[in-house]
Amino acid sequence: MSETVLGILASGRGSNMQVILDNINAGQLHATIGIVISDHANAKVLELAAAAGIPAVCIERKNFGSKQEFEAAIASEIVNHEVQLVVLAGFMRILSRYFIGLFPGRIMNIHPSLLPAFPGLNAHDQAITYGAKISGCTIHFVDEGVDTGPIIMQSAVEVLADDTPDSLSARIIKVEHALYSKAIGLYCEKRLCITGRNVKIIEG
Repeated sequence: MSETVLGILASGRGSNMQVILDNINAGQLHATIGIVISDHANAKVLELAAAAGIPAVCIERKNFGSKQEFEAAIASEIVNHEVQLVVLAGFMRILSRYFIGLFPGRIMNIHPSLLPAFPGLNAHDQAITYGAKISGCTIHFVDEGVDTGPIIMQSAVEVLADDTPDSLSARIIKVEHALYSKAIGLYCEKRLCITGRNVKIIEG
């Protein structure tokens, strides 16, 4: 089986990218990272990628006249590096219909709540403010909405009475790290089948 080529899009520290890379290096994930793209020049994820010898590039929105030109530059890098699955790992931009249409069923995202609850920004604040007793994380394919795409996997985390957004985030991110690589692994093994809103996991 040939390795699935991943393209990582991230805006910040790159903790999910690092875990994915660690799992690849440990032989637990049959994939390779073809390119890491960030929209921030000082993002730590670019340093992590460079240190690991992975091609990394910064593409900033301010350098383009329109959102479509910006996304076209990202898409060009993805195509040039023969990426098969686009992995959003803390990429803090909403992708347009144009971009999603270029890679249908091939863009995966992680969100720190049990969708459809608490979509968008500040999911931990939302959960605590609402008084939720359970939160968690969701891996989903990306569609044209905000955190509305077909759900692949979810994992629950208890919200404690004295939780702050930071303390809840610290517990959820540990679950995120494990679940994201698991979902990517299923994609690499061709065990995910999208039918409408439902993602079926084919038994291995």
